[in-house]
Amino acid sequence: MKNIDRSDLTDMDEYIKFGGYSAILKALEMKPSDIIDEVKRSGLRGRGGAGFPTGMKWSFAAADPKKPKYLICNADEGEPGTFKDKPILEKNPHLLIEGMIISGYALQAEYGYIYLRGEYPKAKDILEKAIKQAYNRGYLGDNIHGKEVNFHLYVHQGAGAYICGEETALIESLEGKRGQPKIKPPFPVNEGFLSKPTVVNNVETLANIPYIIEIGAEAYSKIGSPECPGPKLFSVSGNVKNPGVYELPMGTTLREIIYTHCGGIRDDKKLKAVIPGGISTPILTPDKIDCPMDFVNMPKYGSMLGSGAVMVFDETVDLAKICLRAMKFFEHESCGKCTPCREGIGWMRAILERICSGSGMAGDIELLIEVSKNIAGKTFCPLGDGAAVVVQSFINNFRQEFEQHISKEFSKEIKVAA
Repeated sequence: MKNIDRSDLTDMDEYIKFGGYSAILKALEMKPSDIIDEVKRSGLRGRGGAGFPTGMKWSFAAADPKKPKYLICNADEGEPGTFKDKPILEKNPHLLIEGMIISGYALQAEYGYIYLRGEYPKAKDILEKAIKQAYNRGYLGDNIHGKEVNFHLYVHQGAGAYICGEETALIESLEGKRGQPKIKPPFPVNEGFLSKPTVVNNVETLANIPYIIEIGAEAYSKIGSPECPGPKLFSVSGNVKNPGVYELPMGTTLREIIYTHCGGIRDDKKLKAVIPGGISTPILTPDKIDCPMDFVNMPKYGSMLGSGAVMVFDETVDLAKICLRAMKFFEHESCGKCTPCREGIGWMRAILERICSGSGMAGDIELLIEVSKNIAGKTFCPLGDGAAVVVQSFINNFRQEFEQHISKEFSKEIKVAA
């Protein structure tokens, strides 16, 4: 993002002026296997949430003899609190395109798709214009720069389904089917789009590829934490003075993000809680914000890095109502394929509505936990797990918030009885 506000990088000439597309020329002088090795040595992990080593994923697809191979960019940024990919898509589309061309060459994939979130119509127009420019300049199409490398790129806009952010549901949708997840294995790297080897990478992941080629794996691996190298985009929202997207070294602490880069809590109120990686990641209490924000260290503090979507709540926020709002989202976005997810999340939403409306009963909190345990680990994809984690982590860390809603109603009943 170093030049993202300095110029109109949606224009190809401006992008090239700042060094754009130079990494492609360097990559085309390398063997595809050498590019994969370079990405492996860089230590790049997927930036979509799972944190799987990118080079390893690529090597699985590259080793599969089936052809053609496909590269899909997951631009279905639907996780609540996450908006880190949007600046790349809308302000620096050629960086993503360059990353995809290099990645496609490394995988020997001749076709690439950008599966774009349905709620990003502006990004669709910008991407399609940038792709047309790349075709006109010979960076896309057949025989790229006379190197006998072919790569064709298309934008496919989703219809607003959160579930299509999961890679198997995304592929089903791209094939024209209902966007629902599939059980794994087989994994997409061996049997993905049209049953061929397919690599699905996040926007931010692919946008890192030109930088790795430009500075080399060794230099890249020295950025951030040793276990999770490289820069990371953090989208920060909620009760902070300066919300926005911040590019920082991986491993930057949550405290530094909130108090140094975002200026602290709005109106100088007290910090009450933080969701560190999007709504699907466990909520943290203020005593845990010295956690390094990377894929290895976050689990030690009881949460996950996820997409790096930091949601900050001050002392005035009713967290029981935030939990309810999250359940309404998960219930609405469940694809309905798995009974525990389809039915269970609705039950959790109903119980939370009862609690938050002042009609909660003794045993409701225990019932919520029981229902969440009957969802976690029993669904095709992580959506059900995400909903269960929200309920469990909110109750484990802020049980008193839920008890207060129930006790208020009990106190009313006692007064009436008296």
